[in-house]
Parts: sequence; C-alpha cells; structure tokens
Amino acid sequence: MKLKLFIATIFFCCTFVNAQMAQTFYKHDKYLSSDKLEGRFPGTKGNNEAAAYIQKYFKKYGLKEFGKSYYQPFMLFVKEGINKMKPDSVATQNVVGYIEGSDSNLKNEYIVIGAHYDHWGWGGQGSGSKKKEAFAIHNGADDNASGVSALLCILEEVSKMKVKPKRSIIFISFSGEEEGLLGSKYFINHLPVPKEAVKVMLNMDMVGRLNDKKELYMGGAGTFPNGVELMKKLQENSGLNPVIHAGDVGGSDHVSFYKESISAVGFHTGGHPQYHTPEDDFELINSEGGALVAKYIFNALTQIANYKEALVFIKQN
Repeated sequence: MKLKLFIATIFFCCTFVNAQMAQTFYKHDKYLSSDKLEGRFPGTKGNNEAAAYIQKYFKKYGLKEFGKSYYQPFMLFVKEGINKMKPDSVATQNVVGYIEGSDSNLKNEYIVIGAHYDHWGWGGQGSGSKKKEAFAIHNGADDNASGVSALLCILEEVSKMKVKPKRSIIFISFSGEEEGLLGSKYFINHLPVPKEAVKVMLNMDMVGRLNDKKELYMGGAGTFPNGVELMKKLQENSGLNPVIHAGDVGGSDHVSFYKESISAVGFHTGGHPQYHTPEDDFELINSEGGALVAKYIFNALTQIANYKEALVFIKQN
C-alpha cells in the first residue's frame, strides 16, 4: 500500500510539474507571438519589447550579466521592401546572461543554450515570407516564440536548483536569425568568454508543434562524446520519441557555433504549412508538448553541464 502511494505521489508530482511548465510555456508564447509585438522584426519597437521581456526574466531568475548589461547590441542591414521599410542599417540586440558553475575548475567551461526571438514582422517583398503578397503580421508563434518560451522554462528550472551544474551556462536569445544567423554570428565573433572555453551549444528553433507521435528532432547529437547515447537515455520517461541524428546539424543559430568547431545540437518539432506565413499563430501551439520538450532539453543541459568526460568537438559529415 505504501509503495502504491509513493508511486502515485511521484506520478502526481511529475504531472503537476509538467502542467506548471505548460502554463509557463503558454504564457511566454502568447505574449511573444501577440499582435502587439508585430512580428518582432529587428529594428522595430516590437523587437525591442520582446528583448525587454526576455531580459526581465533573465534578471528575475538570477542570470549574471557580462559587463553591465544583458544586451549585446549589433547592427544589421534591412533590404528594401521587408516590413515596408526603406533599405537601412538598424540596431538590434542579442539578450545574454549566465549562471556560474558550482565546480571550482569546471566553472571556467561554458555550455550555451539559446533560441532566436526575431521574426519577419509584416513580411513583404524581400523577406523570407512564403506569402510575400500578404502584408500582414507574421507572429512566428512557432518560429521562434516557441524556442524562447522553452528557453525561459528551462532557465526557471535551473534557477530552482539548490546546487547548480558544475559548468557555467550561458543563456542567450538571438536577434537577426531570419536574415542569416546574424545574431549568433555576431555573438561567436564577440564572445564574452574565451572561445576555447565554450564546449557545447544547444539551440531550440520551432519546438511548439509537437505531433501525435511525440517526435522531437535533433541534429548534431554526435558532435560531443557519447551525445547520441545520452539523448537516447534521456528518452526514458520523457513522454517523447526523439529522432536523433549524430550529424545533420541543420540551419539555425547552432550552425554558427559548429562552423567554429564547437559542439552544437539543434532541436525542433518539425515543419508545417504555416511556416513563414501570417498563419503561424499562437492558437496552433501545443503548450503541453512544448513543456515536454523543455523538460527533455533541461535534462540534456544539466547532464552535459555535469559531464565527467571531457567535452571535445567531434566533426560530423
């Protein structure tokens, strides 16, 4: 009887935690993909408001700043016709902070976890919209409000840990991804820590549409030692069916790290007809699925940050 009660209690606690995380995921995605932010295009008020929202939670959950700000500002050039803007250089920013590791030696090594927060604004000619003729807000609920929502859920869980992981963890939300991974390229070229200290990068881009098969896709799991084995092990009791590729690194911000010989894993829940259209809206987001994904990646992050084995880069074909 006591064993049954214990198992029931564990099940209730896990269910309650997942429900809480789903509510948190829901809250973040709903705000970030709201019409108020008008598609979060770099150089716009909506992009800046999204950055301020992310910064608020970085501060709330105890991230330290590099220097005196969570912002890493940079400039990018906007082509004519995008967002009905004239061609011009505009200011935007990555949002970045870190948690110091608990091990006196390993805290000098860093794991990066990130997700881009920008999207295509109102679309238009010159943009990456699949419906260039439709001048309408591209809310990007899946691409990539979902990745930022997962990032903030993971940060909240890390903040609750009484003993932090051994290695330090950098949390970052990139701008300028849609224009060619510009935020992550800027970050990798202006690192606040020595490049050789950055060991692994985990990236989330479109993780809000978990399908009925519960498939979480990932590329680059083989870019660090025993990565594929770790990801398979984490499947147990995750509620997910990870589709794990050792290589097939992909095309989002983690590629900027991989090209600099830094181990990098990209996570996503698959494509859909609403990709890069005004129809990528919040109503289609699977918040419960997003919570499962966030929990899985949280477990991967903490396992990697506590790795006993040396984290070395393994090039994939």
